[in-house]
Amino acid sequence: MKTIRDLLGQESVEASAPCRIDMGGTLDLSTFYLPLHHLGPCTFNIALNLRTRVCISSFEAGRLRISSHGFDDLTVDAGSAPFDHPLGLMAAVAAHFQANGVQVEIASSSPPRSALGGSSVAAVAMIWAFSKIRARAGLPMPKRSAVALLAHAIEQSVAGVPCGLQDQLAAVYGGVNAWYWTGDPEGIPFERVALIEEDAFPDLSEDLLVAYCGAPHVSKDVNATWVRQFVSGKTRQQWRQIVRLSRGFSEAMRQMDFPAARAFMNQETEIRCRLTPEVLDAVGQPLVAAAIRGGCGARFTGAGGGGCVWAFGDPGQLAALRPEWESVLAHHQSAGILEARIEKRGLL
Repeated sequence: MKTIRDLLGQESVEASAPCRIDMGGTLDLSTFYLPLHHLGPCTFNIALNLRTRVCISSFEAGRLRISSHGFDDLTVDAGSAPFDHPLGLMAAVAAHFQANGVQVEIASSSPPRSALGGSSVAAVAMIWAFSKIRARAGLPMPKRSAVALLAHAIEQSVAGVPCGLQDQLAAVYGGVNAWYWTGDPEGIPFERVALIEEDAFPDLSEDLLVAYCGAPHVSKDVNATWVRQFVSGKTRQQWRQIVRLSRGFSEAMRQMDFPAARAFMNQETEIRCRLTPEVLDAVGQPLVAAAIRGGCGARFTGAGGGGCVWAFGDPGQLAALRPEWESVLAHHQSAGILEARIEKRGLL
């Protein structure tokens, strides 16, 4: 079979996928959902129109170049590309496809390391782009579920810590979904439940406010703390409560009972903050406090510790909240409100 570089020729290939906001994250780690399986753990997320685009083109034979805004470029011999580099996940994806003599350019509409799932989204888009290239040789495009599972497997293999699956799933499918973690050892370990019809996305987008706090997050730090606490047995009751609240939130969203959803959201955020106060940084704390005072639901995205915060309220509540958030964010370089809306499309 021809190499990736041969199949590319002089014509580049592009793919893109959306990032997400979420509620009930960490339950997508097998460390949590397997022992809590009897409770039916689930994670909720909303795909955003802040898409990550990957462009793959020809490069010097035997070499690999990966570039992404906010990170130092990686240009190396393809056979020795480091997986512990900040762009190491992308290098590991390239290695899986035995790609050499290519350059990968990553452009994201979301801030770097903003806890919106960016690196996982880039890996998903990169796998889709490589699959498009291989399709030129007559190979079939993979199932979307297979793309998510492969991206997760590669990420977990190089991360050195347990990794969740929700980021890859939001990137692949788009929309507003609950992901129920079945943990099926003989099949796909998740069940997708689409909660909101696509024709309701424009109205629901008016109920969301997303802010970048200006400080990049490192998800493995907070996640590692939650894993240690859970494995030790000290926080099992709190995680049972988080399962209950995540399920309640997802069901309330399905029924479009938004006041109930906001109540579940705030209770979950409160428990997380008690477990790890650092999950909200000095910027996130006043943002969440202002949202709750204004009658909204509020939560950090991903594993927190920097990155983004999102609020869920009716348009009137958000109109009052927006200037409060802008006042807080104005004191922090690169912080600001993101103009984000619900993205119905997953991989393109």
